[in-house]
Amino acid sequence: MATYTATQNADRRKRHAQHRFRVGLVLIALAITAFIFTLILGRSSTPPSEVMRVLLGDEVPGVSFTIGQLRLPRAILAVLAGASFGMAGAAFQIMLRNPLASPDIIGISSGASAAAVFAIVILGMDGLGVSLLAVGFGLATAVAVYGLSSRNGVAGPRLILVGIAISAMLESVIAYVLARAPSWNLQEALRWLTGSLNGATVDQSLPLLVALVLLGGLLCASGRDLEALRLGDDTAAALGVPVAGTRIVVIVCAVGLVSIATAVTGPIAFVAFLSGPIAARLTGGSGQTLVPAALVGAFLVLAGDFVGQVLLPSRYPVGVVTGALGAPYLIYLIIRDNRTGGAA
Repeated sequence: MATYTATQNADRRKRHAQHRFRVGLVLIALAITAFIFTLILGRSSTPPSEVMRVLLGDEVPGVSFTIGQLRLPRAILAVLAGASFGMAGAAFQIMLRNPLASPDIIGISSGASAAAVFAIVILGMDGLGVSLLAVGFGLATAVAVYGLSSRNGVAGPRLILVGIAISAMLESVIAYVLARAPSWNLQEALRWLTGSLNGATVDQSLPLLVALVLLGGLLCASGRDLEALRLGDDTAAALGVPVAGTRIVVIVCAVGLVSIATAVTGPIAFVAFLSGPIAARLTGGSGQTLVPAALVGAFLVLAGDFVGQVLLPSRYPVGVVTGALGAPYLIYLIIRDNRTGGAA
């Protein structure tokens, strides 16, 4: 009987692994398709053959600038930012066992954004300095939220309420700094209010690429311990998981990803919030969802930017599109949690 049960469990795990692999392939295909569409289609379409020539290094009159300087850097930045937001959001939601506990809900994105706005407008900084300040303040915001909500342990609902309050305070700081800026720049304002890929360059993508490789890789390496935290701290500790150490690694890595992405693109609304639940639904909620969440995030930002730039009558920043998508889901979660007594 025991052998039969073990065989069933092994078969079940194998089926789940195969299902996750298939879902991963589908998500990769969707992300690649969206990436190609953003290169080919715009307010004016470009033949795929000419796009391929530009990607291979050929100089194509009238196309090289559009593809090489405008669309390609924008698409690369969309992939890296979306993957960073998606993976970080899923990590927080798994660690805190609450779908509302994403960085843009609990104030971490607002903290990084406020620091970046202050650095650019007040201190006149740019590049790496802005990213470092955004990471530092994003981490400080996470520590503040965690500390203010940790009375006799960290309760998910209390942490979320504290995070929402801090986020509101930081959003007012962003609005004040932008309003007092000596030279008002509408595109820059939109970047820090909603999130935008306007003005994307390859140089902007380099810090994100390094962060995604290093911090994202470290998150994935801690994925098994992170998944154990779904069972609760006591159960995870009984399974041999270093709970405190895992939390520190997850917080530092996830905050780093969110902060650097925010320093480059602004707080693209609800990507971190949506990616984890979508990935969990697609994979059946079994196994690690960090990589699927990163792929979902990349697709959401690519698709949202394509909709905002091409399909709508006027051009809109990607954050406007993802915000319109995420807001109804947030309302649904709040209503559902109220009906179930706050259960995650």
